This record gives sequence, structure tokens and C-alpha cells, in this order.
Amino acid sequence: MKKILLATAASSMMATSAFAAGHEINVGIILGFTGPIESLTPDMALGAETAWNEVNESGALLDGKTLVSVRADSTCVDSAAGSAAAERLITSDNVAAIMGADCSGVTTAIANNVAIPNGVVMISPSATSPALSDIEDNGLFFRTSPSDARQGQVLADILNDRGISSIAVTYTNNDYGKGLADAFQAAFEASGGTVTISAAHEDGKADYSAEVGALAASGADILAVFGYVDQGGLGIIQTSLDTGAFDTFVLGDGMYGVSLTDALGADLNGTFGTVPGSAGEGAGMLQEMVAAEATDPAGPYVGESYDAAALIALAIQAGGSADRASIAENILSVANAPGEPILPGELGKALEILANGGEVDYVGATGVELIGPGEAAGSYREYEVVDGAFQDIQIR
Repeated sequence: MKKILLATAASSMMATSAFAAGHEINVGIILGFTGPIESLTPDMALGAETAWNEVNESGALLDGKTLVSVRADSTCVDSAAGSAAAERLITSDNVAAIMGADCSGVTTAIANNVAIPNGVVMISPSATSPALSDIEDNGLFFRTSPSDARQGQVLADILNDRGISSIAVTYTNNDYGKGLADAFQAAFEASGGTVTISAAHEDGKADYSAEVGALAASGADILAVFGYVDQGGLGIIQTSLDTGAFDTFVLGDGMYGVSLTDALGADLNGTFGTVPGSAGEGAGMLQEMVAAEATDPAGPYVGESYDAAALIALAIQAGGSADRASIAENILSVANAPGEPILPGELGKALEILANGGEVDYVGATGVELIGPGEAAGSYREYEVVDGAFQDIQIR
């Protein structure tokens, strides 16, 4: 697959020689390439750049304009560093729109402090805090993953279906972790379940024995971990297994990743959880498209990243301009009906339809339908660890 143009010094020089001035549109990707989900973000960026590469190869965007991907590191957790990186994207690199950010706290900071004041669209593939539904975004913030208000309910339903009536909860001490823990506890207790303890944990610690001891003392046999796969969540699980405090875990989406099963293998057998995703035709099509380069073609937020990037490109075409305000005005029109349904691999077709004055209904890899304040209704993959590997159970 031809690589998308990347905004490094070398690629910028090649782009200048290959295209006349004004033929390029910079578009930003801001994800935690370092930090507690760094094992996930390369595939997420690949998903987004696969969409933009597809657009470029079609030659159909605004009579042959080319999208140039500019990456920045959100760190996932350092709001000041993430905001500074976004500021560079917007002011120095003059991006038309941003795919990202990823983790909820840093996404909120970037949106409020940088993107919204500068009139720049952000489409996050993975920021799931319910609080993001209520930010004053001036119609500039969207997300292709559903809110954790829904994930909390789905997790509660899974526990009820499995006959589990009591559970301990630990969560990473930030907007994402607290939001998911609160949503889950409200839904689980409303259905008659008991949360014996709900306690925050800090990322970056070398020893989680005190936290695990307090969780075990609550009397629950199963532990829900709403943390990060490359950080404290892994530490909590490892300590629980080492001490015998817990051997079965319920995982939120931030804990899904092959780095977890690579680290713990069959010790995780019986563990289950949720991650946004779909099993529809579009999901399979995208997995085939990224299979040669992705660590995990079906991994978390790869489809949501492709879809977020595709929506940016289609909104540019629908408005006939890479103007930031025009992109914002056209996101919902290309994301939802009416129009020709569009799946992964069909972006060139969609661009032609829009160029000819038609309408598209972008379905994408995850069954995109943006509701309310521009966020996905979404579906979740319920999975379980079997023989040391994630195995999908059903879509909810």
C-alpha cells in the first residue's frame, strides 16, 4: 500500500516537489504515542492514515488535492503537553481538522483550551467520558466511539447475564476512569447488584499491593478494572494474581490490548469485558485493508480512527473547501442518512458522489451514526480470555 504523506522534514520536502503550492491539506492526528496506551496508538494512527491514503489514491478530493497527515503526541494523560502539541498542529502546521485526541482528560483539555477557541474540528476515536457530552463545543467536537454512559450499562448487563451480583471496582484516577466507574456502578446497582468498593488507583506506581489489599478486603470475588492496559491497570491485575487476591477480572475498554495477553497469557482465562466495535461488513473490510501493517487489525479503536479520518475528508468534499468552519458544518451531513451508504474502501466513490452534488451516509467500519451532540450511538464487543487470548462472544 502506498504510504500517506507524513509531515516530517523529509516528507515535506518531497511533497513540495511533487505538488504545486496549495495542493496539500494538512490534517492532524493527536494520540498518546507515549504513555499508558502507547501499545494501542500505532494501529489507531494506521487506521486514520489508511483512510487518508485511500482518499489520496482516488485523486477525487477537491479536484486532486492531497491530505498530509501531521502527527502529534497527546501523551494520553498530560493535559499541558497534549495542549501544547495541539497548539503546534493548529498554529504551526495549520491543520484543517484533527483526528483525536484519545484519552478523555487530555481530549477535554485540548478541546477547551486549543481546538474550540481556534475553530478547529476534533473527532476523537476513543475519548469516552460522559462529561464530554456536555462541553460547550460550538459544534466542533465529535466522537466515533460511544460514551461510557452506555459502556457502564453494557457491562452491568453482562454481569447480570452471568449471574454475578457482587463486585469490587478499581479505576484510574482521571476523567475516564471515574466516569466509567460511576456509570457502571449506577447501572449495576439499579439492577440489584452490589459494588463492595470503588477505589481509584494512580498510574505509574511500582507497587499496588496496598490497593489490591483494600479491594480484596471488601469481600468480592471478582474485580472490575477500569484502567489502562500499559499502566496501573496491568499493575493491579499482576499484583492480584501474584497475591491470589483475585483471579477473574472484568475489564473496561482501556484494558483491551494484546500487550495484556502477551504479558499474562492463560492467567487471564475467564476474564471478560467490553470494547467498542462492530462485527458488520465494514469491520471485516477494514481489517483486511490494514492486516499487512497492523499489530492487531481488530484492535481497539482502529475502526473508530479510520471512521473519524474518513468523516473529515468527506466533510471537506461536501463543503467544497478545507476551511475549518466548512468542515464543522458538514460532519453530520456526511455521517448520517439520507444518502448512499459508504463502507471502508469506498471513499473514492463517496467523494465522486459528493462532487456531483449527491449525498452520502457514511457507515464505515463501526456503523457510524452520530447522535445528540455529535457522538456515536455505538456498539460493544463482549469478549472473554480463552487459552490466553481474547475471544469475541457477541456484539451488544
